[in-house]
Amino acid sequence: MLTILVNNGGIMRKHKHDFIAWSDTFACGIKIIDDQHRELIDLINDMYSHVSSDEEMERKFFFKIANGAVRYIRVHFATEEKIMLAANFSGYKEHKMIHDEFVKTVTDSILAFSAGKRLSLHFLTRFLKDWVLSHIAVKDKQYFYHLRRSATRKANGKLSIRFADLKSA
Repeated sequence: MLTILVNNGGIMRKHKHDFIAWSDTFACGIKIIDDQHRELIDLINDMYSHVSSDEEMERKFFFKIANGAVRYIRVHFATEEKIMLAANFSGYKEHKMIHDEFVKTVTDSILAFSAGKRLSLHFLTRFLKDWVLSHIAVKDKQYFYHLRRSATRKANGKLSIRFADLKSA
């Protein structure tokens, strides 16, 4: 979160603003996926909050969180991919390829940075924001739609996806 100081009648107040705000338009209705998407957005917001004019401070922060971020992204992608396979989602191969390319791009960026290449934390957070939001809004929506068609409607009106629903999809 980015902290902004606002002068209101001589009183300085801190207001926190997210770089990305979670919206229900990103939700798929699968709790684990929605929770992981929120966590990815929180990670990007945390990275953005460390953008400064101090390159050395940004570098230290980046090294502190980079490998953990890649591990988390891999866990998230593996979760999505397991669900897609279980639901017999026809777009699985293409979706997995997009995931693999993203992990490679981020990993290559980390390796280049580790080798001494300059890093703009602002550029990296913008790239992550654009990629994650467009991926959720476009690519993930494709399998969300497929899962909704496979779901069973409960008595309370909510959709539920059972193992049997996934195998018959």
